[in-house]
Amino acid sequence: MCVSMLFNRTPSYKYSDIVVESNIPEKELKRALLSLSVGKVQQRVLLKHPKSRDISGEDEFAVNDRFSSKLFRVKIQTALGTKGESDPERQETRQKVDDDRKHEIEAAIVRIMKARKEQEHNVLISEVTGLLRSRFLPSPSSIKNRIESLIEREYLVRSPNDRKVYMYLA
Repeated sequence: MCVSMLFNRTPSYKYSDIVVESNIPEKELKRALLSLSVGKVQQRVLLKHPKSRDISGEDEFAVNDRFSSKLFRVKIQTALGTKGESDPERQETRQKVDDDRKHEIEAAIVRIMKARKEQEHNVLISEVTGLLRSRFLPSPSSIKNRIESLIEREYLVRSPNDRKVYMYLA
């Protein structure tokens, strides 16, 4: 919407001018301009010169005077300029999700151990998995790593009689 409003002042703009005028991040601006200029023939509100799917700083966009629609409200499909996240963004997102899950696993372990005070390893893993199943399915190795972390921070301790039994420290 913001991009199309620019053309009320001037019938054509270069891409570099649109970037300056709109203050929209380039990734979203390119996707919006592709939707308005390279989409279906019936939906081309803007004309792009040169005609290509790539957008550079010297590309020029102009209002398509021949555009018309019977509809009061026109629906324009968004162009998929970039396919989702880039690799660094995907890794960053994955890291944040893993950190959040670590905290959820630890909270579930502490919650169970507070109630039971003493629990065998396999039973604890199955209870944690059951508790977190509605959110995500934690792997037994990640639960084991979180148990070890809680032991290091002295929330849990191994039973002196049986190494497979954990005891909760208040």
